[in-house]
Amino acid sequence: MPHVVSPDQLADYINQEVGVSDWIEVDQARINQFAEATGDHQYIHVDPERAAQTPFGSTIAHGFLTMSLMVVMGYEASIKLENSVMGINYGFDKLRFINPVKVGSRIRGRFVLLSAEEKKPNHYLLKHGVTVEIEGAEKPALIAEWLGMTVLG
Repeated sequence: MPHVVSPDQLADYINQEVGVSDWIEVDQARINQFAEATGDHQYIHVDPERAAQTPFGSTIAHGFLTMSLMVVMGYEASIKLENSVMGINYGFDKLRFINPVKVGSRIRGRFVLLSAEEKKPNHYLLKHGVTVEIEGAEKPALIAEWLGMTVLG
C-alpha cells in the first residue's frame, strides 16, 4: 500500500524506505507476451530447450520486462501525493541490470524516496531508488533511480 502524503510532508520521507511491493511471478507466458510486444525474440528469452544449454540453464526475462514491471510495483509501494490528478513517467537517472530473472522466479520492488522537488506550481518531481529483488537470490535483478512527475489538482 503506497504512502499518501501531502507535499509539505515529503521532506520527512527523503532517504527512507517507503514501501515494498508484492511478489510478481515471471512465467514463460509473460516473457513470450513481452517478446511479442517488443519484437525481441532472442532465444534466451523464448526457447526453453536452447536456453537450457546456456549458463542461465533456462529462459530469462528481458531486462526491459523486469524494468517494466516496476510500474505495478510502484503502484503498490511508492510515495503518492494527496490531490494527485496524474503521474508521468519522467525517466531514469540510473538503471543497472545486475542479475538475470530466470523463468518461474518471483520479483518485488523495494522503494526509497531519494528526492522530491516542486518544479513549478503543483508539479512535483519525485525520485525513487528502486531495488528489484529476486526471491531467494543474493543479488537483485536491477537497481534504478526512477523519476516521476506528479501533477496536483
